[in-house]
Amino acid sequence: MLRWLIAPFSTLAVFPKALTGLSRGFGLACAALVLWLSLGGQPAALAGLTDDNYDGNIFALYAGNGSLVPPKVSLEQSLRYGKPAIVVIYVDDSSDCKKFASVISQLQAPYGRVTNFVPIMADAIPVKDSYEPNEPGYYFKDAVPQTLVFNAQGELVFNEVGIVPYEAIDDVMREVFDLLPRTESEELRRRPINEVNSELVPEQ
Repeated sequence: MLRWLIAPFSTLAVFPKALTGLSRGFGLACAALVLWLSLGGQPAALAGLTDDNYDGNIFALYAGNGSLVPPKVSLEQSLRYGKPAIVVIYVDDSSDCKKFASVISQLQAPYGRVTNFVPIMADAIPVKDSYEPNEPGYYFKDAVPQTLVFNAQGELVFNEVGIVPYEAIDDVMREVFDLLPRTESEELRRRPINEVNSELVPEQ
């Protein structure tokens, strides 16, 4: 009976010692971490505009436009609706795609209300033996970024790989909508969205 009464108090006596040991171990771990960081052990920046590392949605990060992803319609839906479409096939861990994101975002300013913007992750395209013309895989050239422009009749009128200048796509869109050529009209509204765009796009 006496042993049963004493046991809880003996446990309380041991607890501060265990807590002291835990604190000492935590302190040593913190000291080791500080030493490792001071000797250059810190990791380099995980990603940036000029590297091929993943750091999230490139349209939100490098174009200041999170509204593009996920797309409001698929390629199949866009072709069915009879509305022009700008399709860009991309990956988030490509420096070229990161730089090109701002071009697509700028095109949304003048054409967003009358054109479907359909960004498609290349990794999301299923691998199959054959594709239908309403599937991204039908057009994908295994390189990113790839830009496709479809007119209202669903005809492919532009298909280029790489960082395509804004003006090249704008010229195609002017033909799609039967607008005046750039040389005969003012440039359609476009503006830098954030500091990244300000660096990538020369001021007008």
